[in-house]
Amino acid sequence: MTPAEFTLTRILDAPVERVWEAWTDPDQLARWHHPVGVSTPRETVNVDLREGGFYSYTMVADETGETYPTGGTYLTVEPPHRLVFTWGVPGDPVEEQPVVSLSLNTAGDSTELTLHVAGIAGKPGDDGVYDGWNEALDSLKTHLDS
Repeated sequence: MTPAEFTLTRILDAPVERVWEAWTDPDQLARWHHPVGVSTPRETVNVDLREGGFYSYTMVADETGETYPTGGTYLTVEPPHRLVFTWGVPGDPVEEQPVVSLSLNTAGDSTELTLHVAGIAGKPGDDGVYDGWNEALDSLKTHLDS
């Protein structure tokens, strides 16, 4: 049986502090925090960056306009290296939401990003949660490169 978890890693050509800001600044989140073919309108992004704080955003399918409200609670906030949060549909019971752990480590002039999602299975080519996070991290790289 496949564990209900997966991990993605990236080496990003940006300092840890800049990557941290991309994950925690609502203006920046709106620019990259979505898979291909989806947008995140800035007015939908809310961040209360503290342990116990709530975040939310709504992704919108570019072709159909279908919306995907998303949100969760910050469990660990350790700037600029560690961020842990629940991730799901706002209003779902917290204990049923997957937990995302983000680790940012200095790698020379770059940042090694490790994203671990526990509580939901994913694998390359699933056209779902794994591929969505993978595409979002690609968008993060593009955002940081611009």
